[in-house]
Amino acid sequence: QVQLQESGPGLVKPSQTLSLTCTVSGDSITTSYYAWSWVRQAPGKGLEWMGVIAYDGRTSYSPSLKSRTSISRDTSKNQFSLQLSSVTPDDTAVYYCAGGGWTYGQYDYWGNGTLVTVSS
Repeated sequence: QVQLQESGPGLVKPSQTLSLTCTVSGDSITTSYYAWSWVRQAPGKGLEWMGVIAYDGRTSYSPSLKSRTSISRDTSKNQFSLQLSSVTPDDTAVYYCAGGGWTYGQYDYWGNGTLVTVSS
């Protein structure tokens, strides 16, 4: 059974960098053809895809967030991480990690989500 768990600060100040980690259990993040994504949902809005890292380390980012987003991984810990720089209150959202296909929406697994509030 594959499980994903997000972790990181729940409060970030404006202009700082938001950092979250997703710990995967039950499968390896290097399993062939699997990809691991970050998706967020701001209050009152729909899901927004942020980016993905594949089993081989390739990454892809949302064009609207690309300049501020970085996704990396630690294969020794079976984790992948999100960094979002220069945050504003508009980045307040529930952040989810997900696993499955490279294409947005093709997910087999989801984390429970973690609320990150951007506020001074």
